[in-house]
Amino acid sequence: MSIPTIDQLRAMRRDVQKSMLQFKFGMDEVLTKINILREEFAHIHEYNPIESVSSRLKSPESILEKIERKGCTAAPEDLAVHVRDIAGIRITCSFVQDIYQIKEMLLTQQDLTLVDERDYVKDPKPNGYSSLHLIVTVPVFLSDGPKDVMVEVQIRTIAMDFWASLEHKIYYKYHGAVPEQLEDELKQAAEIATRLDYKMQSLHEQVQAMAGDSSHNYGDESTVLNAVDKLIAMSQEYQRLQESEG
Repeated sequence: MSIPTIDQLRAMRRDVQKSMLQFKFGMDEVLTKINILREEFAHIHEYNPIESVSSRLKSPESILEKIERKGCTAAPEDLAVHVRDIAGIRITCSFVQDIYQIKEMLLTQQDLTLVDERDYVKDPKPNGYSSLHLIVTVPVFLSDGPKDVMVEVQIRTIAMDFWASLEHKIYYKYHGAVPEQLEDELKQAAEIATRLDYKMQSLHEQVQAMAGDSSHNYGDESTVLNAVDKLIAMSQEYQRLQESEG
């Protein structure tokens, strides 16, 4: 395999930047749809399943590294096949059932097409990671005509997001070589977070079903608080390890 010249690398970088505009426009289109739903629920409905929304574009350097590794071009249609997470949106919600409600609201929109779905909520990764990943395409109307742009949408609960953030920080700190003890504790924390999610959903359903019945006894509240305490303790222990090793 020949090494590209400086001019070729510069041209590739320009192509990537041009392609990134299309991915940004696609991401903006999907964000608009999500924000419309979020605002509608905030003003019209009693409950809003969308807690927060964030987005990101991969850096040109990261995309160039993947292009080199996978041997593809910087054309948008080629990047869409080999680097499908250039444009990413993350939605957090309170309950597991909200994940699938948000998914249905998005996929019933006629101009969004589902390309791929990875349900790590029903089938978590071996390390405990949970989230629903959707790859969708959305049309973007440019000066030379419409382009279908691929966008990744991740939908997860607040507990799942907290765990994923902690896991990312740990793997970054140890450059991927995480001590076995920490890996075991992360897996345990993921299991606690999952139990917490379903317990909170159960309590939410009970509150809805028993609205107005002040005599109902929510005895499961202590179980939920114990699970929250365990997650907080694990986070504090990780921070203590960071400080002792720093």
